[in-house]
Amino acid sequence: MTHIETLASCLLEGDPDKAWACIENYPKSSGPDVYHNLMTPAMRHIGHLWETNEITVADEHLATATCDFILSKLSFGLGKEPTAGKAMFLCLDGEQHYLGLKMVDSLFQEQGWETRYFGPSLPLEYALQTAEKWKPDVIGLSVTIVYHLPKLKQYVEAFSQLPKKPAVLVGGRLTDLYDLRPYCSEDTVILKDLPETEKWIQNKETGGQQNGTTESNPSPPVFER
Repeated sequence: MTHIETLASCLLEGDPDKAWACIENYPKSSGPDVYHNLMTPAMRHIGHLWETNEITVADEHLATATCDFILSKLSFGLGKEPTAGKAMFLCLDGEQHYLGLKMVDSLFQEQGWETRYFGPSLPLEYALQTAEKWKPDVIGLSVTIVYHLPKLKQYVEAFSQLPKKPAVLVGGRLTDLYDLRPYCSEDTVILKDLPETEKWIQNKETGGQQNGTTESNPSPPVFER
């Protein structure tokens, strides 16, 4: 069994200790490597098993909850002193797939950002209230369902009118399936995977180009599950 299949099996068992042992035994080079090359493929494999009726919805929910726990454990205490800026991350109202977004939140924390992670399904009015009060430098949005694309446009337009003019990042599995540019502003950054996100953070810190869609890799979409 590969590391990916082993981790998927542990997550489906709902056994956080076994899953953590699998993470520790992975020949990782960095946290982002674990997120991108192990945890994301494991959850995609579980999603495939669900789509082919090899596991039930209950199995998938148990795996997701266990993965959520592992992500929290991985990110605990790893963040640098927050000096890079402030970033908030949320799923559009009605969006329930949040694990990819949580990984992105961890990436920002590890790079010295102060973050607020709101998880699934945050209505726009409450997201705006928080943004107006907290004044983040970055707002990350996750969209995975095609009929939520008009809603994406509403969120992007609302955030683009904030006085602080935060950078708006968009991710999710739809980034590989559709052209999201008609639902975004000219300055919206569409990120297709975790390496792109890490590169964007590094460019942000060094003052590199920030706007527009970055070049994509043939890899799992960011903000996906």
